Amino acid sequence: MRGFGHAGPSPWTDLDRPPLDADALRRDILVPGGLWSALDVVEETGSTNSDLAARARDGAPEGAVLIAEAQSAGRGRLERNWTAPPRSGLFLSLLLRPSGVPVERFGWLPILVGVAAASAIERIAEVEVALKWPNDLQVSVDGAERKIGGILTELSGGAVVAGLGVNVTLREDELPVPAAASLALAGAEVTDRGTLLRAVLRTFGELYGEWTAAAGDPHASGLLPAYAARCSTLGRAVRVQLPGDRELTGEAVAIDPDGRLVVRTPDGARQSVAAGDVVHVRPEGSGAPAAS
Repeated sequence: MRGFGHAGPSPWTDLDRPPLDADALRRDILVPGGLWSALDVVEETGSTNSDLAARARDGAPEGAVLIAEAQSAGRGRLERNWTAPPRSGLFLSLLLRPSGVPVERFGWLPILVGVAAASAIERIAEVEVALKWPNDLQVSVDGAERKIGGILTELSGGAVVAGLGVNVTLREDELPVPAAASLALAGAEVTDRGTLLRAVLRTFGELYGEWTAAAGDPHASGLLPAYAARCSTLGRAVRVQLPGDRELTGEAVAIDPDGRLVVRTPDGARQSVAAGDVVHVRPEGSGAPAAS
């Protein structure tokens, strides 16, 4: 993990992607009585989740935020790599110790991060952001749903480390896969990473406070209806790739109290899915662009 004191290429070589101002972020985010207790920005690391998980095992307090300008071993769900050019997005992890919340409700945390990130980014960037179950952030580019971000949560030392990655200024030729996108490609009005980051952290802090005050109850905290309102998967024909090379097809009809996706199969049965890759299936004859 490298800080900003070493000799090397200047972070100002790409003027469209200036470095984050860590001191300014601390002044704005680390406020008395707030959730956030520490904020660090590093130039490059393997994975902010791995680094913060190590701090959690060493007993670091709740509210630590670790941000990287670049990650060489960023990870998404199912151990997929997450790569992007330096300073082209938001790459951060949050250390959470949800006091008074039963462990069985910790599974709502990636959904909480998604709701906070989507609502904050949409408000600041003026781009509609949807959530594909379970934790992908999506925008529309030329009428097609494309992914701009994802969330990965891990347990470590009794804490939860929540990682968030969002593509902000990636250009078309920099995208890792055709189904990816960035806020810039979606026509965002604001792509300043510091402004976006402040909004995401403040929004998450507010929603997290409501969720913990309700002991993690997704109904009482308002999290479940907030997620359902943004979930692009609900009401869609889906194909779910399940563990063990199994496949489930049907209509996504609900999110259950445990955050699982409820799929109604062609025979009318309902099955709750806790983990799996979801493909939004284009209805035959719709003429609509296919979505992943």
